[in-house]
Amino acid sequence: MIDKLIELFSFEFVVYAFIVGILIAVCTALLGVELVLKKYSMLGDGLSHVSFGTLAVAMVFNFAPLEFALICVLIVAFLLLRISRNSKINGDAAIAMVSGSFLALGIFISRVSGGFNQNLNDYMFGSIYAIKDSDLPLCIVMTVTVIIVYALFYNKIFAVTFDEDFAKAAGAKVELYNLILALLTAITVVIGMKLIGTLLISSLTVFPVVSSLKLAKRYKTAVCCSVGISLFAFIVGFVLSCLYDNMPLSTAVIFVNLIVYLVITFFTAIKKRKRI
Repeated sequence: MIDKLIELFSFEFVVYAFIVGILIAVCTALLGVELVLKKYSMLGDGLSHVSFGTLAVAMVFNFAPLEFALICVLIVAFLLLRISRNSKINGDAAIAMVSGSFLALGIFISRVSGGFNQNLNDYMFGSIYAIKDSDLPLCIVMTVTVIIVYALFYNKIFAVTFDEDFAKAAGAKVELYNLILALLTAITVVIGMKLIGTLLISSLTVFPVVSSLKLAKRYKTAVCCSVGISLFAFIVGFVLSCLYDNMPLSTAVIFVNLIVYLVITFFTAIKKRKRI
């Protein structure tokens, strides 16, 4: 088992995939806390569907997939916030309409162009083999951007997360920080779609956070726990995916997250009974 892992890590693409996965785990955990607490969980799911539609367009017209998807998803994230703020359509409805439209567009284009090719299939479900050395610099830049912006605006994002009205009364630009959160989520979705897949990347912003909220009573503790759980789930999932050929990375990571959540739920329930 260990020999097989050592052999696999001798390949550059496996090392690249592992590095990108660690970066994705950190970003999804950081942003997931905000998305779950603000009840914006659907935003990540919606943007992942948007990325699928834009990828289909990029492949048909031979555009650079990651760069084209990044631009389109950022624009859609901005428009979604504007629609939910300035129209009678609420946020969830707007996300459902836009994500469904882009998903339908992606399916239509893929059928017209001759069906799903391997590249599009990799983007949908994720693949270790899809990560190339040319993808690594862009992923690193985007991840560093997410972490730096999150750190710089941490206090403001924290205030807006828990009480928008109070933050607005205190002079905070609520719409600006909601936009920052949406744009960072869009970047994270684009980073993760090649390795984890557009269909499952949004789950990574939810599972670690929900698990951490069962353990932590303070915001900072929840963020730290979320990052720790996310990293643990990815590393274990990555190892399982490497050891078992029939275990896709995306499903392995999600299964580990699910098991962690169930274990935490079980032990917290036992603790509550003992207190009673």
